[in-house]
Amino acid sequence: MTIQRPGLPGDLPSPEVLWARWALVAVLAATTEAEGSTRYRTGVWIDDEGLHLDDCGCTWWTFSRVGEGRYVLFGEDESSGCKWHTPPVDMLAGGPDWLPFEELRSRLSGNELGCVYWFENGAWARAPYPGDLDDDGLDCGMSRFVDRGDTLSLLDDHVGFDGTAAETLLAHAEQYRLTPELLEAHASPEDGGAPDLPAMGRALRRAGLMTRAATVG
Repeated sequence: MTIQRPGLPGDLPSPEVLWARWALVAVLAATTEAEGSTRYRTGVWIDDEGLHLDDCGCTWWTFSRVGEGRYVLFGEDESSGCKWHTPPVDMLAGGPDWLPFEELRSRLSGNELGCVYWFENGAWARAPYPGDLDDDGLDCGMSRFVDRGDTLSLLDDHVGFDGTAAETLLAHAEQYRLTPELLEAHASPEDGGAPDLPAMGRALRRAGLMTRAATVG
């Protein structure tokens, strides 16, 4: 799949697939040290709010489940023109009442929000955009999880650049059949040390990649 500029709701895969790919990277990147840190976090991780991506530079994103069959994806890439458009794009227009409006409005007031997408009733949606908007940042932010090949490339650093290991873990994640045993067999941290299997196991359980059913497509 590819993402248009600006993004279209149909550019995103099912939320279960998006969650599985993003969560796998978060699981493999999990460490006990990062779990206990109160400092500003960077990288990819999962917590009680959901999945996060932040490069402490040009892009940050959050992906959350908000009840059965409901998800919200929001964030910013420096390529987004929504808040700089004249007039600024109302990124919350048409949004359902279950969106995390307090956080979203706080981000808007701080010029920290680039786009918002939500999923319910089996479909992705977003606010309407003006015809002259060039980009909302979705492509630069999310293509790494929308394009399966890009996700496999992201996994390289966590599996010792073993393509077979990356494919095995991703396939099991997408089918929600990932196990601690598979992580132990294939995880290989960037620093060459031993994988932090307890932290990975906690992240795995939080992500629900062992139990939830999904349709991959």
